Amino acid sequence: MQVDYHQFYSSRLGRYMEFKSYGHAGKPMIVFPSSGGRFFEYEDFKMIEAIAPFIENGLIRVYTPDSIDAETWLSKFGWPGDRARHHNAYDAYIIEELVPFVRHHANWKGGMIATGCSMGGYHSVNFYFRHPDVFDTVIALSGIYDARFFVGENIGDYDVYINSPVDYLKNMEDNHYLEAYRRGNIIICTGLGLWEEDTIRDTRAMEGILKAKSIPAWIDYWGYDVDHDWPWWRVQMPHFLGRLQDQGKLR
Repeated sequence: MQVDYHQFYSSRLGRYMEFKSYGHAGKPMIVFPSSGGRFFEYEDFKMIEAIAPFIENGLIRVYTPDSIDAETWLSKFGWPGDRARHHNAYDAYIIEELVPFVRHHANWKGGMIATGCSMGGYHSVNFYFRHPDVFDTVIALSGIYDARFFVGENIGDYDVYINSPVDYLKNMEDNHYLEAYRRGNIIICTGLGLWEEDTIRDTRAMEGILKAKSIPAWIDYWGYDVDHDWPWWRVQMPHFLGRLQDQGKLR
C-alpha cells in the first residue's frame, strides 16, 4: 500500500498542518479524527488495516487530516461563539486548502467521502451537510450531531448554530442543498451498547429530521453488544464500504 506523509502551511489556521494519505487510486475519503485525535490515529487503531482491501484495489484513497478540537468544541475556555468561529477557520482549511490539494493529488474531480468515528462522526456529518458540493457520501459512526453537547444551551450564536446539524437541517429550506442531499449517500450508524447513549439520541434525531425532509438515508442501529469503541468501528467501516461497492457508488 502506498502511504505518504504530507505537511503544508495553512493560512486559514496560521500553522503547519499534517496529514497522511493511503492508496494509489480511487474515490478520495477524508477521515476526521475522534475527540482531539491526531492524523495518525486511524492507522494506529488499525482502521487502515480493516479497510486495506478497498485501498489496495484502488477503490478509495484515504486522507487523514489533523484536528484542532482541543481549541474549539472540546476547549474549556472561551465563549462558545468564539470557539465556533475558530472551528470555522478549520472548516476553511479543509474546504479551501486540503480539498484542493486532494483533488490535485488524487486527480479527482467528483464528490468525496467524509467519514469518522465518535467526534469524527460529528465532523463528517457536519462537513457533508455544509458542503454537499464537495462531499457526495458520508459514513458517520457513533457521532454527536447536536452542538449543545459541546456548548450547552448557547445555540443562539449564529456560528454555533451553523455547526449544529440537528438545528440547521431542521430549518433547511434551500432546494439546492436539499436536492444535493437527496442525491447523496448518507450512512449514519450507532451501536446500542456501552457509551452510546448520546449517539443513539442524536442518531434518532437525525433520522427524524431526514425523514421529515424526504432525504433518503441509511440509519443503522447495531446491537446491544456493540459499544462505542474501535473494535466495532473496525467491523462497521468495511461493512459499509462493501455495500457502497456493491451498489457501484465508490466512483
